[in-house]
Amino acid sequence: MSESTHSRIADEALAAELAQAAGAILLGIRAEGLGVDDGRELGRRGDKAADSYILDRLAAERPGDAVLSEESADDRSRLDAARVWIIDPLDGSKEYGLPNHADWAVHVALWERGSGITAAAVAQPALGAVYSSGDEADSVPANSPLRVVVSGSRPPAFTEAVAAELGADVVHMGSAGAKAMAVVRGEVDAYLHAGGQWEWDSAAPVGVAQAAGLHCSRIDGSPLLYNESHPYLPDLVICRPELAESILGAIAKHSTESAVSGRVAMAREYVNALLTHDATKVRFATDAWRVENGQRTGDTGAFISNELEQGQQYRGIVAIRELALREWGESVVARYLLDLGTPGQAPAVTVFVTEYFGIPAGEIESILAIIEPYENDSKEAGTQ
Repeated sequence: MSESTHSRIADEALAAELAQAAGAILLGIRAEGLGVDDGRELGRRGDKAADSYILDRLAAERPGDAVLSEESADDRSRLDAARVWIIDPLDGSKEYGLPNHADWAVHVALWERGSGITAAAVAQPALGAVYSSGDEADSVPANSPLRVVVSGSRPPAFTEAVAAELGADVVHMGSAGAKAMAVVRGEVDAYLHAGGQWEWDSAAPVGVAQAAGLHCSRIDGSPLLYNESHPYLPDLVICRPELAESILGAIAKHSTESAVSGRVAMAREYVNALLTHDATKVRFATDAWRVENGQRTGDTGAFISNELEQGQQYRGIVAIRELALREWGESVVARYLLDLGTPGQAPAVTVFVTEYFGIPAGEIESILAIIEPYENDSKEAGTQ
């Protein structure tokens, strides 16, 4: 056995061990906390605990390797590293916070320069299962009719058209890892996604799926690339290899959406959080700042995130309309109308918002907002 083969086997074993152990931690937290009312807070507790465990183990056992984790600040030194662990300590945090849901997972993957994903593991703790790129591939028969799994909350717009062309049934599920492992087990024949993802969402599932002999690519058939400057991967296909040509052809025929960039997606998540008061998917730099009409309204990412969720100044937002986003270089500008008032009633006030986001890498570093009075045409006509 060569040294490189031995190293790969050791990395695969470590990935599986980390995923399984982090899953056990998550099961313990879930058992203790499922009685709480706030499932989102439960997910955050789990995310933090699993992330801390995995990072501590990697620091001890692979001290020379870089790490890209959903729950940690993006250390740009990873771009020059030969080995980068790509981690999602809790994929499917929404489902994790709900009782009787097994569709959540732990992702641990290793990317190596020149080789891509070389070791990967996905744990589904609620099923008592761990899947590894080191597992022996099993041959499973296709389903009849074919079964396609998509996100329960953000299915691709082309889902029904593609399924109809393939004569396939559609299954909805949470967690990218859970959906990918359903393909590995043969419960479904393909996993399609086009609603936006990050590298940590797919790195481990793709590593396991590729080792199992499945086709993995972007929806246009191009390869999935990892450890990129901006860790955003908007879409993917994981499927039985014999179905790849027909699935990609059907997607090309029925897909009318253009994939947005990671920076635009990140700015959009921030704007959405103003309305939903859920900042779970918004990534801020530790020292992120925000200025609104010349007034400093945030000096840390944690403060801005908490304000989005708890700040009373945002509770009166009832709608965001006519959102337009444009990217240039490392910046994104968002322009939109923001309605303030009482839900179910005509807005009491509408303002026009222009926000400039500084997003050099995988986190929002700055927000400069200009908020102006706005009167629609009907109001202006009534004053003449």
